[in-house]
Order: sequence, then C-alpha cells, then structure tokens
Amino acid sequence: MSKFDVIVVGGGHAGTEAAAAAARCGARVALISFEPAKIGAMSCNPAIGGLGKGHLVREVDAFDGLIARAADAAGIHYRMLNRSKGAAVQGPRVQADRRRYAAAIQSMLKAQEGLEIVAGEVASLVRADQGTITGVRLADGRVFAAGAVVLATGTFLGGRMFCGEQRSVGGRIGEAAASILAEQLRAAQLPMARLKTGTPPRLDGRTIDWARLAQQPSDTDPWTMSPMSRARPLPQLHCAITRTTTETHAIIRGGLDRSPLFGGDIAGQGPRYCPSIEDKIHRFGDRDGHQIFLEPEGLDDATVYPNGISTSLPVDIQAAMIASIPGLERTRIVAPGYAVEYDHIDPRALSPTLEVRAMPGLFCCGQINGTTGYEEAAGQGLIAGLNAAARARGTAAIILDRASSYLGVMVDDLVLQGITEPYRMLTARAEYRLRLRADNAETRLGPLAADIGCLGPDRLRRLEQRAQQRVTVETQLAEPVSSDRLIVRGALLPADPHARTGDQWLRVAGVEIAMVVPELVDSIEPALLAEIAEDARYAPYLLRQESEIVGLRAQDDIAIPATLDFAAIPGLSTEMIERLSSARPATLGAAGRVRGITPAALTAILLHLRRKAA
Repeated sequence: MSKFDVIVVGGGHAGTEAAAAAARCGARVALISFEPAKIGAMSCNPAIGGLGKGHLVREVDAFDGLIARAADAAGIHYRMLNRSKGAAVQGPRVQADRRRYAAAIQSMLKAQEGLEIVAGEVASLVRADQGTITGVRLADGRVFAAGAVVLATGTFLGGRMFCGEQRSVGGRIGEAAASILAEQLRAAQLPMARLKTGTPPRLDGRTIDWARLAQQPSDTDPWTMSPMSRARPLPQLHCAITRTTTETHAIIRGGLDRSPLFGGDIAGQGPRYCPSIEDKIHRFGDRDGHQIFLEPEGLDDATVYPNGISTSLPVDIQAAMIASIPGLERTRIVAPGYAVEYDHIDPRALSPTLEVRAMPGLFCCGQINGTTGYEEAAGQGLIAGLNAAARARGTAAIILDRASSYLGVMVDDLVLQGITEPYRMLTARAEYRLRLRADNAETRLGPLAADIGCLGPDRLRRLEQRAQQRVTVETQLAEPVSSDRLIVRGALLPADPHARTGDQWLRVAGVEIAMVVPELVDSIEPALLAEIAEDARYAPYLLRQESEIVGLRAQDDIAIPATLDFAAIPGLSTEMIERLSSARPATLGAAGRVRGITPAALTAILLHLRRKAA
C-alpha cells in the first residue's frame, strides 16, 4: 500500500490546482488521472478569465497557483473586458493555445516537489469504520492511503454524452466516465443530482472566409494574467465575430424534435449564462441573430472554436446550421458539438473548507460541486487542496470570507445556497466588489498565502519588493501638492490656492498618478502604481463599506455547533428549518446569508445559542 498526505482524483483545472496547492504547503501528494498525458486539457473553450472569472484567476495566482501562468505561457489573444468601465468590474481574459496550455500545466506539476502523478482509475473510496475517508482503491486493485482525498472528477462522474440520437458513456470525447465511483457516492446517500453542459462543433479555420468577418485584435498594452509572467511569449492572433441568421434559426427549429434536450433524454439543468444554441432559439425567439466569436485554438492548429453555439443537435443539423452563418458557408466541421450530463453533489453537503461533512477526510472541488467553468474549478481546487493539506498535516483550516475575495464569495454561495443550475461567477455576486478588484488580488491575498506557507521563493521575493515599493509611493502621495505643479505636468485644472495631498488629487478627474509622483514612474512597477491610484480613487467609497464588513465579521465570529437542532428553536418556520438544516451554517453570519432567513430568525438563533451556553 502506498501512503500519501493527500490524494487528488482528476487532472483537470480543479485537480491540478488542488494537487499543486497541497504540495506547496508541504504535503506529499498523489494526483491520480485516467490519462496523465491529458492532464491540464481545456475540455471546452480555449480561454481563461473574463468577467468575474478573471478575478478568480488572479486570486488563485496570488496563492502561487498554476492557471494564470499557464494562460500566459499559452496566450495568443489578450482582451480586457469592460475596459470602458471601472477597474472593479474589468475582467482580464486570455485566449490560449490548447496544446501549449496543457504542456505548461504538466511542466509545472512535474517541477513541483512532493507531487507524484499516478495513472489509473479510482474505483472506490476507502472508509474507516467511523466513516472517515482514508484512501482510494484503483480499478486494478492498488490501494493508496492518505490523510485526505480530493475529488475533482469534472464531468466524468457518471458522465453521459449526447449528439443527436447518438449516446455514449464518458465525460469528454474519447475518454471514459467515472461510473463505479459515482455509484459508491450515491450508495453513501450523499445528496446528488444531474447537471448538463455542452460544447460547440469545432471548425477548420482554413475553410472560414475571414475577409468577410469583423476582426477582434488582441490588446496592445502588454498586461499579463500573472505578474510572474514577464512578457507575452507567443505571437498574438485575431479573433473574429459573426452572427446567426433567421435561416440558422429555422434550421435549428427544424431539428429540435431530434435534440436530446427537447426529447427528454437529458434531465440535468444546463447553465443559464451559457445556454446551448437550441435554448437560445427556444427562449429568445424574437431575436434575429446571436453573436458568435470565432476563437483560434492554437498557433499550430487550424481548429477554431465558435463560442456561442454550444449544441447537441444531430451532426447533419449542425452542418446545415454552420453553412447558414455568414463567413462559414463553406466551413468544414472538424468535430461535432455534444452535450454532457453528469453527477454532482449538492454543495450544501460541504463545509466552507469544501470537505464533505458526512464523510470526513473527503474534499470536493470543481464541477462535482455544481459549478461551470475552468476558473471556478481552479478556485475550488485551490481551496480544497489547501484545506486537504491542512487536515492531513494537522494545521489550521483556510476559510476566505466574502469581504476578502471572489473565492470567498463563491464558496459561501455554494455551501449556503446550493445550486439549481451550474454556478458561474459574476461580478454582481460580490457585495464588496469595489475592494475586490482583479488588479489588487496580489495585495489582498499575498500576505495570507505567505503566512500559510504556499508561496515559492520567487513569489515571496516579489511580495516583499512590492510591499517596500508601496510604502515609498504611499509616503509620497501623503505629501501636499499644489495645483500649479499639476497644471505644469499636463493636468487640465483651474488654479487652486489650497494644496492637497497626492492621493486627494487622484480623486479629481483628469489627474493621473504620473502627474502627482513623476519621480517614481521609472522606479516603481507600473501595475502597482496603477493599483495604488485606483485605491486612492475608491477610498471614500471603501470607507463606507468598512462598517458593513466589521458587522459581517462580528457575526461570523459567533459559531453555530454542527449538531444544533434548528427544529428546536422557537420562531423558525418549517422552510427556514429545512434550509438551515441543509446548509448547516457554521456561524451566525453564514446563517444570515441563507436565502429566506430573516433578522428575526437570526435573533431567535442567537438567543437559543446563549441559553444553551448559559
């Protein structure tokens, strides 16, 4: 029997981050994958980041995670979404070369000390008499023991694929499903259900009439997804935009009777914010067209991903649909689109560490928890990996709150509210998004990451250097500056006899940080200068939120015992008792974030806790 501190099952975005995070914390880790050669594969769209999602990527990177650096190593198109809006809602997004992305992930895993990759299929979990998970048993009979096990099975847990009338078992084309493991989890009476996701047909870019389409170039300013990436190593490609037509919609409607979505074959709920083209035509029948982004999949690969037309229609209908779209009339389909239906666990069965409450020692992350997207999976992988290592090594759990990070928002949403559809991160989900910007993730989370010991030496050196540079800039910004000096430097301001501090001037329209501290422009990292300038501009609004955050954290300091019987508390409705019993909030603050729980109900819970403590 082989023994590890942590075993991670699955080599997708969740599993790779979980394994690397646990190993960075000093745990001895085994990453078990069906096919190690496919670790880090981008199963769906070849892009990382976006609105809300880009925040998650930057936060994972602040803990020295893999996803941002791999995106930069493979980046062939950079675009800052919402650039015309405030920094709080801007979303960095990188189009990646699929082959190079997977290669970058595999290279980083290979270089990670304490991490071993094992080829095999996990057939079952090993449980001790008291129900604690102590390891896994592989289909070939091998047994691996560990202090914690992380499941990151993606769409492979009980996965079934649909393309028109065709049916197959698996979580990705050409790969098997984790069917035996799914049966064991169901037999353990964990709350489980089915979800659905899908992918569009892949196109041969050599057969697309690019000259007829609107081009979307990569951003020219040289930002990167990770500050550890010194530059963009690859040539940049254009994407292009086209639209479906009324003819396209007629073709799709004509094939709905052969769609597994409308024939009742797929029971799982699909993602609302990324619906299939069948759903779009059915739900938005008044629209005369839907936008499609044509995204190259690699520098050495002619395949193009048509983002916006995920489908499970039959192959002949897909071919007719593609031929009806401007610029794609003669385009050849390389691989048809398909839908995947898979098992997931109700995330309310998890604690905020992503450990299954009914099966101590078992952590879950990614699509098994009812989420969708690489970025959400990577974020959960980080949290599960850190906490699995903490359990195995006997150190403190790592729990992020809603005021500290999008990671905290996501986990809080999942474990308290559960899901009715695949969960996707949006900036609107964060109450404190003015302080949770993508550009300040390193500042917000870097010190915590350093404290728990999951940063490498290069990242630690960078963190120390940034802290020193920040002191230099903030000291200078605290000095008074006259309007005359700023006008000489190009600021369009009326003369003002009163001097203001540099950070006060930054709240005035048209005043840039280079005008306020020109002597620092050449010696301070440009991204840090921009971040500090945004901090100054947002400062009055952030001060207003501080009292709310103090209240949030005060309520989160009041613990609720895991064994509390909510039915025994007078004044709670049946619905409240059911929701609280499903979510099992660990604190009074968490109870207040469960849907339908009123201030009066919180008072009743607090009084009950005080009576029991007396």
